Amino acid sequence: MKKKYRKIKFLFVIVLLIVIAYFTYAIFENKVSIFNREPTGNEQQEIELEEEPEPPAPKLQIIDMDSKTRPIAIMVDNEPGAWPQAGLQDAYLIYEIIVEGGITRMLALYKDADTSKIGPVRSARHYFLDYALENDAVYTHFGFSPQAERDIRLLHVNNISGTQADGNAFWRDTRIKGWQNVFTQISSLTNKATAKKYRTTSDVTPLLNYSIEEVDYSTDLDAKVANNIRIDYSWAHYVTYEYDPEAKTYKRFMRGKAHVDRETGNQYTFKNIIVYKARNYPLNDGSGKNRQGLDNLGNGDGYYITNGSAVPIKWGKTSRKNKTVYKSLDGEEIKINDGNTFIQIQPLTGALTIE
Repeated sequence: MKKKYRKIKFLFVIVLLIVIAYFTYAIFENKVSIFNREPTGNEQQEIELEEEPEPPAPKLQIIDMDSKTRPIAIMVDNEPGAWPQAGLQDAYLIYEIIVEGGITRMLALYKDADTSKIGPVRSARHYFLDYALENDAVYTHFGFSPQAERDIRLLHVNNISGTQADGNAFWRDTRIKGWQNVFTQISSLTNKATAKKYRTTSDVTPLLNYSIEEVDYSTDLDAKVANNIRIDYSWAHYVTYEYDPEAKTYKRFMRGKAHVDRETGNQYTFKNIIVYKARNYPLNDGSGKNRQGLDNLGNGDGYYITNGSAVPIKWGKTSRKNKTVYKSLDGEEIKINDGNTFIQIQPLTGALTIE
């Protein structure tokens, strides 16, 4: 009897060990639950959270802060005969400044873009060089004034021009009558810069202090409503903007007409506008062409306009190569909303309306 009892006891121990081993293995392999049940809602959420990868950190959309690509700056004609222009929506930054005859020209900057048609491209003016330099950009133009030709050499500006050597970076759109039919594209300019052994990378930080998170200036004590803006350059030219609250961008007009793209027909829109004044004056260089100079060094007042609000700012530039710095009235560099920006450098005599 005792022998039979010992045999049963031995078998019971063996079975128990097998059961323990099985459940230990199952738990370790996460194949069964000890309690033979589905995970609760909280447990399931924890499992899903463990399996989901971390979301990528937010990044600027207008410019890649990790990119070392050197910007390209292109002189764009802005006489009425040159309208409409092509390719300006792809520029992350554009300057507009007075030239001779009361008209303006633009300097459009591109980085990591692949725009296939930009222009009409026009000749250089010497003070536009300052804005290519402050952005460490390769300066692109089609011809130059004597002052610009001199300063390109003295300031060692990497430039691509309309000379015979650089001619294959440009082409003429023969559908357009007259001389305002010269265009270029980013790929051709990049190839030309490489062929000329220009540096095609840059460690220079962007000109503007961009913010990934949307900045709201409407509650600032000095802010004013900015749904409609008019910027007068001369008797011959003025620019207006209308705020689109749904898109949170500004629609651009010139001389009362929508500023549209030549290829797409779409109206140009901009997230940010910076406007300030600088004294311009005739050079009296004996050419009879009334070419202008610009007092753009020093400091002054202006406005930063975004999201339907305008806030007063201070600008300062210490040398032709150094950056223009834009600060709030308390002395801090202003934060610029993520998006394309138009910098309007206006004559002292030009009226400015913000309402």
